[in-house]
Amino acid sequence: MTDINIEELKKLAGEKLEELKSVETVASFSEDETLKTLHAALDTLRNEGVNKVIELKQKITSAKKNKMLSSEERASFIAEQNSLIEKANVIARQNEAADKELSAVTLVYANALAEKYIAQVNAEEDAKIAEAKKEHADNEAKIKADFGARIASCKTEQEKNTAAYELKSALFDAKNHAQTIIDRCKDAKKQAFTDHVQENRAIRNGKTSFKEDIALSFKNYIYSFKLSKFLLENGLYLAIALFFIVCIIYAPLHGSGNLLTLPNILTILEQSSTRMFYALGVAGLILIAGTDLSVGRMVAMGSVITGLILHPGTNIVKVFGLGPWNFTSYPMAGRLGLALVLSIVLCVAFSVFAGFFTAKLKIHPFISTLATQLIIYGLLFFGTDGTPVGGIDPSVKDLIGGRWVLGFINGELITIPKLIIPAIIAVIVAWFIWNKTTFGKNMYAVGGNAEAAAVSGISVFKTTLLIFVMAGIFYGCGAFLEAFRANASAGTGQGYEMDAIAACVVGGISFNGGIGKIGGAAIGVIIFTSLTYCLTFLQIDTNLQFIFKGLIIIAAVALDSVKYLKRK
Repeated sequence: MTDINIEELKKLAGEKLEELKSVETVASFSEDETLKTLHAALDTLRNEGVNKVIELKQKITSAKKNKMLSSEERASFIAEQNSLIEKANVIARQNEAADKELSAVTLVYANALAEKYIAQVNAEEDAKIAEAKKEHADNEAKIKADFGARIASCKTEQEKNTAAYELKSALFDAKNHAQTIIDRCKDAKKQAFTDHVQENRAIRNGKTSFKEDIALSFKNYIYSFKLSKFLLENGLYLAIALFFIVCIIYAPLHGSGNLLTLPNILTILEQSSTRMFYALGVAGLILIAGTDLSVGRMVAMGSVITGLILHPGTNIVKVFGLGPWNFTSYPMAGRLGLALVLSIVLCVAFSVFAGFFTAKLKIHPFISTLATQLIIYGLLFFGTDGTPVGGIDPSVKDLIGGRWVLGFINGELITIPKLIIPAIIAVIVAWFIWNKTTFGKNMYAVGGNAEAAAVSGISVFKTTLLIFVMAGIFYGCGAFLEAFRANASAGTGQGYEMDAIAACVVGGISFNGGIGKIGGAAIGVIIFTSLTYCLTFLQIDTNLQFIFKGLIIIAAVALDSVKYLKRK
């Protein structure tokens, strides 16, 4: 064990703690001598133990990636490092108790010092802020007085306009100067708390604290908060939240009943489940500053195929004169697999068709997907004469599209929709692709600046085409599940593309490209579905519902455009 006198260090920390109570000013974390001494002791305990283990493991990781090493050299090097790790682990175990005890002592002292130091910084910066505000008020009064006299002495309208413009500029400059000082003071206060959190992490040898992380996030938010920015980023959500509150209050008065009930919430989630797939698909295209107008027709195509294969008996629908169809002689598992695969394959095929023209010939997705929409629309109605496929086998419909009975709550039978499960899985898969894969990073790069992405070695063509493939897979899965909710026909999914696009925009995925999160798209689907459900629950005419949807879409895009212009 390393020769460290823990008792002596504890005594030193205790004495300094008492001194902290009586002193008016304290040194910063990096300048406090006691904290330096305690840190040095912790480093001595860790350098040949836990820190050595981390260092050696990093060397092993680098060696595994080093293509310059032969397999024999790599194996020899790794074996050597593992031998050193075993020795370091022995030292780490020997110093573990002393490390834990000294860490606790150091944390107590660091927290006491932080409390004093943060209060000291806050007081100093608050005084500077007050002084800056007073100075700005004086400057503003002086500027107005000076220009007021000047404007009064102007003889022509042009001179007055020039003076008024210069007055406005001078006031703007004075306000910016004061705001710069205030922002610097806020940054200093934020930095003091950040240093405190980082200091504690160093004492714990890199381990974070949930409580400290939450506090740090809150401090960062408070110090960087600006009302104008908050309203710009959240104004739409505040308006939607207000709308929902009004609906919840108005529903009982209108005689429609209680809107905010568990069965209603579950129904909204059920209606959101299949739409989630369409939004997840189109989200990737919006991320690269595109869109997809073929979603609704993809849904119809996949639903018709699924309905034909899973229909209980002979279906009256003929496809391009072929049929009637009867798949009941095949095992249900095989029919399910065939329906899902065909739905995905057809959706991917048409999606790639549109994607090729976008990726290769730089045709905007609006045009390529519009063409695809018309092609599928024509094929479906010509091939099936628009005849509804009918329902699918009741046994399998309940298996996938039914509900689990939860029981009675407050006299109401509560059932959980099964379609929620595949929707949750789809969101998790999409989140993983967007955030944890190279393809996901390339999507953001291409969406942000395709030319810069190409220069950095990213294949824009491949990335764009893969986004269309991913979209087709999501559409195919969603279309397959759609058949479990309603009877499929060539008209199924009418207008779904608008709902999917609107959900993504409401969820914060920018039409300007490169900005957005998959969680935003998921939340957008639920918000937009809830909006439709609320309007239907209140018995608002379907035609009027389009007005509400249109207003939300234009508001969301307008706010996104304003934010984009501000970023530029």
